[in-house]
Amino acid sequence: MCSHPVLKTLFITLFCLASTPFQPAALAQSKRPFTTPATPQSDRAVTRDSGIAPLSHLKQSYQIPRFRLGGSYTPGQVDTYAYGGVGGTTLESLDADPLKVSYIAVGTPQRNADGGITNAVIVNSYYSGDAAFMYHYWYADQGGNAFAQGALIGPGKLIDTQKYYVVFLDAIGLWGTSKPSEGLGQRFPKYNMFDMVQANYRLLKDHLKIDQVLLSIGPSMGGMQSYVWPLLHPSFVKGILPIGGSANTQSDPIVRDLFQLMTAAIESDPVWRQTRGDYYDRPKAKHPNQGVAFGWSIISHTGTSFDYQFNQGWETKQKDTFVWGDSALGSQLKDKSKDYDANDLWYRNQALFSFDIRAYLPLIKVPTLILHVQNDQWIHMQNAEFAAREIPDARLLTFGDPLAHYAIFKAPHQFASEITAFLKGLK
Repeated sequence: MCSHPVLKTLFITLFCLASTPFQPAALAQSKRPFTTPATPQSDRAVTRDSGIAPLSHLKQSYQIPRFRLGGSYTPGQVDTYAYGGVGGTTLESLDADPLKVSYIAVGTPQRNADGGITNAVIVNSYYSGDAAFMYHYWYADQGGNAFAQGALIGPGKLIDTQKYYVVFLDAIGLWGTSKPSEGLGQRFPKYNMFDMVQANYRLLKDHLKIDQVLLSIGPSMGGMQSYVWPLLHPSFVKGILPIGGSANTQSDPIVRDLFQLMTAAIESDPVWRQTRGDYYDRPKAKHPNQGVAFGWSIISHTGTSFDYQFNQGWETKQKDTFVWGDSALGSQLKDKSKDYDANDLWYRNQALFSFDIRAYLPLIKVPTLILHVQNDQWIHMQNAEFAAREIPDARLLTFGDPLAHYAIFKAPHQFASEITAFLKGLK
Protein backbone atom coordinates (compact mmCIF):
# COMPACT_ATOMS: atom_id res chain seq x y z
CA MET A 1 0.00 0.00 0.00
CA CYS A 2 2.95 2.25 -0.64
CA SER A 3 4.86 4.23 -3.18
CA HIS A 4 7.16 6.57 -1.25
CA PRO A 5 6.62 10.06 -2.63
CA VAL A 6 9.61 11.74 -0.97
CA LEU A 7 12.35 9.38 -2.05
CA LYS A 8 11.87 9.89 -5.76
CA THR A 9 15.50 9.28 -6.57
CA LEU A 10 15.20 5.73 -5.34
CA PHE A 11 12.84 4.92 -8.18
CA ILE A 12 15.57 5.34 -10.77
CA THR A 13 17.66 2.20 -11.01
CA LEU A 14 20.75 1.32 -12.98
CA PHE A 15 20.28 -1.37 -15.60
CA CYS A 16 21.44 -4.57 -13.96
CA LEU A 17 20.63 -8.09 -15.00
CA ALA A 18 21.78 -9.84 -11.85
CA SER A 19 20.07 -13.13 -12.57
CA THR A 20 18.30 -14.68 -15.55
CA PRO A 21 14.68 -15.65 -14.81
CA PHE A 22 13.75 -19.28 -15.30
CA GLN A 23 11.40 -19.52 -18.29
CA PRO A 24 9.57 -22.81 -18.78
CA ALA A 25 8.17 -23.61 -22.20
CA ALA A 26 4.70 -22.43 -23.13
CA LEU A 27 1.88 -24.95 -23.00
CA ALA A 28 1.16 -26.47 -26.39
CA GLN A 29 -2.61 -26.74 -26.16
CA SER A 30 -4.20 -23.72 -27.81
CA LYS A 31 -7.14 -23.60 -25.41
CA ARG A 32 -4.95 -23.68 -22.31
CA PRO A 33 -3.30 -20.67 -20.66
CA PHE A 34 -0.21 -19.46 -22.50
CA THR A 35 2.81 -17.30 -21.82
CA THR A 36 4.18 -14.26 -23.63
CA PRO A 37 7.02 -11.85 -22.93
CA ALA A 38 5.91 -8.63 -21.27
CA THR A 39 4.69 -6.54 -24.19
CA PRO A 40 5.64 -2.92 -24.84
CA GLN A 41 3.09 -0.24 -24.14
CA SER A 42 0.33 -0.43 -26.73
CA ASP A 43 -1.46 2.46 -28.34
CA ARG A 44 -4.32 2.15 -25.90
CA ALA A 45 -2.24 1.58 -22.77
CA VAL A 46 -2.26 4.43 -20.27
CA THR A 47 0.35 3.13 -17.82
CA ARG A 48 3.57 1.20 -18.30
CA ASP A 49 3.89 -2.57 -18.07
CA SER A 50 6.51 -2.15 -15.35
CA GLY A 51 6.72 0.24 -12.42
CA ILE A 52 10.50 0.48 -12.88
CA ALA A 53 10.98 0.94 -16.62
CA PRO A 54 14.63 -0.24 -16.79
CA LEU A 55 13.55 -3.57 -15.27
CA SER A 56 10.85 -4.26 -17.86
CA HIS A 57 13.09 -6.74 -19.66
CA LEU A 58 12.93 -9.04 -16.61
CA LYS A 59 9.15 -9.31 -16.65
CA GLN A 60 7.18 -12.15 -18.17
CA SER A 61 3.42 -12.20 -18.71
CA TYR A 62 0.89 -15.02 -18.69
CA GLN A 63 -2.73 -15.11 -19.82
CA ILE A 64 -5.47 -17.09 -18.06
CA PRO A 65 -8.50 -17.60 -20.33
CA ARG A 66 -11.97 -17.55 -18.79
CA PHE A 67 -10.86 -16.42 -15.34
CA ARG A 68 -13.82 -14.99 -13.38
CA LEU A 69 -13.24 -11.67 -11.61
CA GLY A 70 -15.32 -10.26 -8.78
CA GLY A 71 -16.97 -13.50 -7.69
CA SER A 72 -17.34 -14.98 -4.21
CA TYR A 73 -14.90 -17.36 -2.52
CA THR A 74 -15.47 -19.87 0.26
CA PRO A 75 -12.08 -21.03 1.56
CA GLY A 76 -11.76 -24.79 1.38
CA GLN A 77 -14.13 -25.24 -1.57
CA VAL A 78 -11.22 -25.29 -4.02
CA ASP A 79 -13.14 -26.63 -7.01
CA THR A 80 -15.57 -23.70 -6.94
CA TYR A 81 -12.87 -21.06 -7.40
CA ALA A 82 -10.33 -22.91 -9.58
CA TYR A 83 -10.69 -20.21 -12.24
CA GLY A 84 -12.05 -17.38 -10.12
CA GLY A 85 -14.91 -16.79 -7.74
CA VAL A 86 -18.48 -18.00 -8.10
CA GLY A 87 -20.57 -15.53 -10.07
CA GLY A 88 -17.58 -13.60 -11.38
CA THR A 89 -17.16 -12.03 -14.82
CA THR A 90 -14.60 -13.00 -17.46
CA LEU A 91 -12.84 -10.31 -19.45
CA GLU A 92 -13.63 -12.21 -22.65
CA SER A 93 -17.35 -11.68 -21.99
CA LEU A 94 -16.61 -7.94 -22.18
CA ASP A 95 -14.85 -8.32 -25.54
CA ALA A 96 -11.41 -7.93 -23.92
CA ASP A 97 -8.33 -10.14 -23.93
CA PRO A 98 -8.06 -12.89 -21.28
CA LEU A 99 -6.79 -11.97 -17.84
CA LYS A 100 -3.05 -11.24 -17.87
CA VAL A 101 -0.71 -11.54 -14.89
CA SER A 102 3.02 -10.76 -14.77
CA TYR A 103 6.05 -11.75 -12.72
CA ILE A 104 9.83 -11.73 -12.38
CA ALA A 105 11.47 -15.06 -11.51
CA VAL A 106 15.02 -15.56 -10.22
CA GLY A 107 16.94 -18.23 -8.38
CA THR A 108 17.54 -21.95 -8.44
CA PRO A 109 14.53 -24.25 -8.86
CA GLN A 110 14.60 -27.66 -7.19
CA ARG A 111 12.29 -30.27 -8.66
CA ASN A 112 10.59 -33.43 -7.49
CA ALA A 113 10.34 -36.65 -9.50
CA ASP A 114 7.42 -35.23 -11.49
CA GLY A 115 9.30 -32.06 -12.42
CA GLY A 116 7.43 -29.79 -10.03
CA ILE A 117 9.34 -27.02 -8.27
CA THR A 118 9.48 -27.51 -4.49
CA ASN A 119 11.57 -24.59 -3.17
CA ALA A 120 9.63 -21.51 -4.27
CA VAL A 121 9.40 -18.24 -2.37
CA ILE A 122 6.75 -15.81 -3.62
CA VAL A 123 6.84 -12.04 -3.10
CA ASN A 124 3.41 -10.38 -3.22
CA SER A 125 3.14 -6.79 -4.45
CA TYR A 126 1.95 -3.78 -2.47
CA TYR A 127 -0.72 -1.18 -3.28
CA SER A 128 1.16 0.80 -5.92
CA GLY A 129 4.20 -1.37 -6.57
CA ASP A 130 4.58 -4.35 -8.86
CA ALA A 131 7.14 -7.13 -9.20
CA ALA A 132 9.65 -4.63 -10.59
CA PHE A 133 9.28 -2.33 -7.58
CA MET A 134 9.78 -5.25 -5.18
CA TYR A 135 12.80 -6.38 -7.18
CA HIS A 136 14.08 -2.79 -7.08
CA TYR A 137 13.89 -2.70 -3.27
CA TRP A 138 14.73 -6.25 -2.26
CA TYR A 139 16.91 -7.86 -4.94
CA ALA A 140 20.70 -7.54 -4.75
CA ASP A 141 22.52 -4.57 -6.31
CA GLN A 142 19.41 -2.54 -7.13
CA GLY A 143 18.75 1.16 -6.71
CA GLY A 144 16.22 0.72 -3.92
CA ASN A 145 18.43 -1.41 -1.66
CA ALA A 146 19.58 1.54 0.45
CA PHE A 147 16.01 2.54 1.31
CA ALA A 148 15.26 -1.09 2.27
CA GLN A 149 18.39 -1.11 4.49
CA GLY A 150 20.05 -3.62 2.21
CA ALA A 151 19.11 -6.36 -0.23
CA LEU A 152 16.89 -9.14 1.07
CA ILE A 153 16.97 -11.49 -1.93
CA GLY A 154 19.88 -12.67 -4.06
CA PRO A 155 22.92 -14.96 -3.99
CA GLY A 156 24.04 -15.34 -0.39
CA LYS A 157 21.34 -12.98 0.91
CA LEU A 158 18.73 -13.65 3.61
CA ILE A 159 16.52 -15.25 0.97
CA ASP A 160 19.31 -16.94 -0.95
CA THR A 161 18.62 -17.44 -4.66
CA GLN A 162 21.19 -20.22 -4.67
CA LYS A 163 18.79 -22.14 -2.41
CA TYR A 164 15.37 -20.79 -3.41
CA TYR A 165 13.40 -20.09 -6.57
CA VAL A 166 11.93 -16.62 -6.00
CA VAL A 167 8.93 -15.28 -7.91
CA PHE A 168 8.05 -11.58 -7.63
CA LEU A 169 4.34 -11.29 -8.44
CA ASP A 170 2.22 -8.48 -9.83
CA ALA A 171 -1.33 -8.20 -8.50
CA ILE A 172 -4.41 -7.71 -10.67
CA GLY A 173 -4.85 -4.05 -11.52
CA LEU A 174 -1.15 -3.22 -11.14
CA TRP A 175 1.41 -2.36 -13.78
CA GLY A 176 1.90 -5.59 -15.72
CA THR A 177 -1.54 -7.13 -15.25
CA SER A 178 -4.96 -6.63 -16.78
CA LYS A 179 -6.40 -3.38 -15.47
CA PRO A 180 -9.22 -0.90 -16.15
CA SER A 181 -6.89 1.54 -17.91
CA GLU A 182 -6.36 -0.91 -20.76
CA GLY A 183 -9.68 0.21 -22.22
CA LEU A 184 -12.63 -1.12 -20.21
CA GLY A 185 -12.52 1.61 -17.58
CA GLN A 186 -15.67 1.44 -15.45
CA ARG A 187 -16.78 -1.68 -17.35
CA PHE A 188 -13.92 -3.63 -15.80
CA PRO A 189 -15.17 -6.20 -13.22
CA LYS A 190 -14.75 -5.12 -9.60
CA TYR A 191 -12.07 -7.61 -8.60
CA ASN A 192 -11.08 -8.53 -5.04
CA MET A 193 -8.07 -9.68 -3.01
CA PHE A 194 -9.03 -13.34 -3.49
CA ASP A 195 -8.89 -12.82 -7.27
CA MET A 196 -5.35 -11.47 -6.94
CA VAL A 197 -4.18 -14.60 -5.13
CA GLN A 198 -6.12 -17.13 -7.19
CA ALA A 199 -4.93 -15.69 -10.51
CA ASN A 200 -1.34 -15.92 -9.30
CA TYR A 201 -2.00 -19.48 -8.12
CA ARG A 202 -2.86 -20.39 -11.71
CA LEU A 203 0.37 -18.71 -12.83
CA LEU A 204 2.48 -20.61 -10.29
CA LYS A 205 0.79 -23.97 -10.68
CA ASP A 206 -0.04 -24.14 -14.38
CA HIS A 207 2.74 -22.14 -15.95
CA LEU A 208 5.77 -22.21 -13.64
CA LYS A 209 5.01 -25.77 -12.50
CA ILE A 210 5.44 -24.97 -8.82
CA ASP A 211 4.20 -27.76 -6.55
CA GLN A 212 5.26 -26.23 -3.24
CA VAL A 213 5.68 -22.65 -2.04
CA LEU A 214 7.95 -22.62 1.00
CA LEU A 215 7.19 -19.01 1.90
CA SER A 216 4.70 -16.32 0.91
CA ILE A 217 5.99 -12.88 1.86
CA GLY A 218 4.85 -9.37 1.08
CA PRO A 219 4.55 -5.83 2.47
CA SER A 220 1.28 -3.96 3.07
CA MET A 221 -1.25 -5.17 0.46
CA GLY A 222 1.29 -7.92 -0.21
CA GLY A 223 0.93 -8.91 3.43
CA MET A 224 -2.84 -9.11 2.99
CA GLN A 225 -2.36 -11.48 0.07
CA SER A 226 0.02 -13.54 2.21
CA TYR A 227 -2.83 -14.17 4.65
CA VAL A 228 -5.09 -15.33 1.78
CA TRP A 229 -2.74 -17.91 0.27
CA PRO A 230 -3.07 -20.62 2.98
CA LEU A 231 -6.82 -20.03 3.14
CA LEU A 232 -7.39 -20.77 -0.54
CA HIS A 233 -4.65 -23.43 -0.83
CA PRO A 234 -3.66 -24.81 2.60
CA SER A 235 -1.27 -27.50 1.33
CA PHE A 236 0.35 -25.36 -1.36
CA VAL A 237 2.07 -22.89 0.99
CA LYS A 238 4.26 -24.01 3.91
CA GLY A 239 4.63 -20.65 5.70
CA ILE A 240 3.65 -16.98 5.48
CA LEU A 241 5.41 -13.76 6.42
CA PRO A 242 3.00 -10.79 6.22
CA ILE A 243 4.66 -7.38 6.72
CA GLY A 244 2.52 -4.38 7.63
CA GLY A 245 -0.62 -6.15 6.43
CA SER A 246 -4.16 -6.50 7.70
CA ALA A 247 -6.95 -9.07 7.65
CA ASN A 248 -9.58 -6.34 7.47
CA THR A 249 -9.64 -3.20 5.36
CA GLN A 250 -13.41 -3.29 4.87
CA SER A 251 -14.30 -1.81 8.23
CA ASP A 252 -10.94 -0.60 9.52
CA PRO A 253 -11.82 3.04 10.35
CA ILE A 254 -8.39 4.41 9.43
CA VAL A 255 -7.88 2.54 6.17
CA ARG A 256 -11.47 2.99 5.07
CA ASP A 257 -11.45 6.72 5.79
CA LEU A 258 -8.06 7.30 4.16
CA PHE A 259 -8.77 5.48 0.93
CA GLN A 260 -12.32 6.77 0.71
CA LEU A 261 -10.83 10.27 0.83
CA MET A 262 -8.48 9.27 -1.97
CA THR A 263 -11.42 7.89 -3.95
CA ALA A 264 -13.39 11.09 -3.36
CA ALA A 265 -10.43 13.15 -4.56
CA ILE A 266 -10.47 11.25 -7.85
CA GLU A 267 -14.24 11.58 -8.18
CA SER A 268 -13.96 15.34 -7.52
CA ASP A 269 -11.83 15.92 -10.60
CA PRO A 270 -13.87 17.89 -13.19
CA VAL A 271 -12.83 15.48 -15.94
CA TRP A 272 -14.05 12.49 -13.93
CA ARG A 273 -17.33 14.23 -13.15
CA GLN A 274 -17.86 15.22 -16.76
CA THR A 275 -17.03 11.78 -18.19
CA ARG A 276 -18.20 9.59 -15.27
CA GLY A 277 -14.88 7.81 -15.41
CA ASP A 278 -15.01 7.17 -19.16
CA TYR A 279 -12.20 9.37 -20.45
CA TYR A 280 -10.06 7.05 -22.56
CA ASP A 281 -10.97 8.79 -25.81
CA ARG A 282 -8.78 11.65 -24.57
CA PRO A 283 -4.99 11.91 -24.40
CA LYS A 284 -3.42 11.17 -21.00
CA ALA A 285 -2.80 14.87 -20.39
CA LYS A 286 -6.59 15.40 -20.35
CA HIS A 287 -7.44 12.52 -17.97
CA PRO A 288 -8.53 13.15 -14.33
CA ASN A 289 -4.88 13.72 -13.44
CA GLN A 290 -5.51 16.39 -10.83
CA GLY A 291 -7.83 14.04 -8.95
CA VAL A 292 -5.08 11.43 -8.99
CA ALA A 293 -2.58 13.97 -7.68
CA PHE A 294 -5.00 15.11 -4.98
CA GLY A 295 -5.54 11.48 -3.94
CA TRP A 296 -1.82 10.86 -3.61
CA SER A 297 -1.46 14.03 -1.56
CA ILE A 298 -4.00 12.67 0.91
CA ILE A 299 -2.18 9.35 1.11
CA SER A 300 1.27 10.87 1.58
CA HIS A 301 0.04 13.08 4.42
CA THR A 302 0.19 10.18 6.89
CA GLY A 303 2.53 7.70 5.20
CA THR A 304 5.46 8.77 7.37
CA SER A 305 5.53 10.12 10.92
CA PHE A 306 4.91 13.83 11.45
CA ASP A 307 8.31 14.10 13.13
CA TYR A 308 9.89 12.78 9.95
CA GLN A 309 7.92 15.22 7.80
CA PHE A 310 8.72 18.14 10.09
CA ASN A 311 12.43 17.40 9.92
CA GLN A 312 12.29 17.31 6.12
CA GLY A 313 11.22 20.94 6.02
CA TRP A 314 8.84 22.81 3.75
CA GLU A 315 11.09 22.69 0.69
CA THR A 316 10.63 18.93 0.60
CA LYS A 317 7.08 18.71 1.94
CA GLN A 318 5.71 21.14 -0.65
CA LYS A 319 6.49 18.63 -3.40
CA ASP A 320 3.60 16.54 -2.04
CA THR A 321 1.25 19.47 -1.38
CA PHE A 322 -1.75 19.61 -3.69
CA VAL A 323 -3.27 22.74 -5.22
CA TRP A 324 -6.02 22.79 -7.85
CA GLY A 325 -4.74 24.32 -11.08
CA ASP A 326 -1.22 25.22 -12.09
CA SER A 327 1.18 25.76 -9.21
CA ALA A 328 4.81 25.35 -8.29
CA LEU A 329 3.62 23.11 -5.45
CA GLY A 330 3.16 19.38 -5.82
CA SER A 331 5.92 18.59 -8.30
CA GLN A 332 6.10 14.94 -7.23
CA LEU A 333 2.32 14.67 -7.34
CA LYS A 334 2.40 15.75 -10.97
CA ASP A 335 4.83 12.93 -11.67
CA LYS A 336 2.48 10.45 -10.01
CA SER A 337 -0.49 11.70 -12.02
CA LYS A 338 1.48 10.87 -15.17
CA ASP A 339 2.35 7.36 -13.96
CA TYR A 340 -0.99 6.26 -12.48
CA ASP A 341 -4.51 6.05 -13.86
CA ALA A 342 -7.60 7.24 -12.01
CA ASN A 343 -9.71 4.15 -12.75
CA ASP A 344 -6.88 1.79 -11.78
CA LEU A 345 -6.62 3.44 -8.36
CA TRP A 346 -10.39 3.71 -7.96
CA TYR A 347 -10.77 -0.04 -8.57
CA ARG A 348 -7.92 -0.96 -6.25
CA ASN A 349 -9.62 1.01 -3.49
CA GLN A 350 -12.83 -0.94 -4.09
CA ALA A 351 -10.83 -4.15 -3.53
CA LEU A 352 -9.69 -2.77 -0.17
CA PHE A 353 -13.26 -1.84 0.74
CA SER A 354 -14.41 -5.45 0.26
CA PHE A 355 -11.61 -7.23 2.14
CA ASP A 356 -12.31 -8.83 5.52
CA ILE A 357 -11.00 -12.31 6.38
CA ARG A 358 -10.96 -12.00 10.17
CA ALA A 359 -13.37 -14.90 10.60
CA TYR A 360 -11.11 -17.18 8.55
CA LEU A 361 -7.84 -16.52 10.38
CA PRO A 362 -8.19 -19.53 12.76
CA LEU A 363 -8.21 -21.74 9.65
CA ILE A 364 -4.61 -20.80 8.86
CA LYS A 365 -2.54 -23.78 10.04
CA VAL A 366 0.83 -22.99 8.48
CA PRO A 367 3.70 -21.35 10.43
CA THR A 368 3.13 -17.61 10.49
CA LEU A 369 5.62 -14.84 11.28
CA ILE A 370 4.08 -11.34 11.28
CA LEU A 371 6.20 -8.17 11.10
CA HIS A 372 4.68 -4.78 11.84
CA VAL A 373 5.73 -1.17 12.40
CA GLN A 374 4.53 -0.05 15.82
CA ASN A 375 3.76 3.52 14.74
CA ASP A 376 2.20 2.63 11.38
CA GLN A 377 -0.38 5.36 10.72
CA TRP A 378 -2.16 3.47 7.92
CA ILE A 379 -2.37 -0.15 9.07
CA HIS A 380 -2.72 0.21 12.83
CA MET A 381 -0.74 -2.29 14.89
CA GLN A 382 -3.95 -3.63 16.44
CA ASN A 383 -4.53 -5.35 13.07
CA ALA A 384 -1.29 -7.32 13.47
CA GLU A 385 -2.03 -8.09 17.11
CA PHE A 386 -5.47 -9.42 16.19
CA ALA A 387 -4.06 -11.66 13.46
CA ALA A 388 -1.37 -12.98 15.80
CA ARG A 389 -4.03 -13.93 18.37
CA GLU A 390 -6.37 -15.59 15.86
CA ILE A 391 -3.84 -17.59 13.81
CA PRO A 392 -2.73 -20.66 15.78
CA ASP A 393 0.88 -20.32 17.00
CA ALA A 394 1.52 -17.15 14.99
CA ARG A 395 4.41 -14.97 16.12
CA LEU A 396 4.42 -11.15 15.97
CA LEU A 397 7.59 -9.03 15.82
CA THR A 398 7.37 -5.22 15.91
CA PHE A 399 9.61 -2.17 15.77
CA GLY A 400 9.18 1.59 15.60
CA ASP A 401 10.56 3.84 12.88
CA PRO A 402 10.18 7.48 11.74
CA LEU A 403 9.20 6.22 8.27
CA ALA A 404 6.04 4.69 9.84
CA HIS A 405 4.27 2.56 7.19
CA TYR A 406 7.09 2.95 4.70
CA ALA A 407 9.45 1.18 7.09
CA ILE A 408 7.89 -2.10 5.88
CA PHE A 409 10.59 -2.34 3.23
CA LYS A 410 13.36 -2.42 5.83
CA ALA A 411 11.42 -4.61 8.28
CA PRO A 412 13.03 -7.95 7.29
CA HIS A 413 16.47 -6.63 8.21
CA GLN A 414 15.25 -5.73 11.69
CA PHE A 415 14.61 -9.43 12.31
CA ALA A 416 17.11 -11.20 10.06
CA SER A 417 18.02 -13.94 12.54
CA GLU A 418 14.36 -14.70 13.26
CA ILE A 419 13.57 -14.94 9.54
CA THR A 420 16.56 -17.21 8.95
CA ALA A 421 15.33 -19.56 11.68
CA PHE A 422 11.77 -19.34 10.34
CA LEU A 423 12.88 -20.34 6.82
CA LYS A 424 14.88 -23.29 8.14
CA GLY A 425 11.82 -24.51 9.99
CA LEU A 426 9.77 -24.65 6.77
CA LYS A 427 11.87 -27.32 5.08
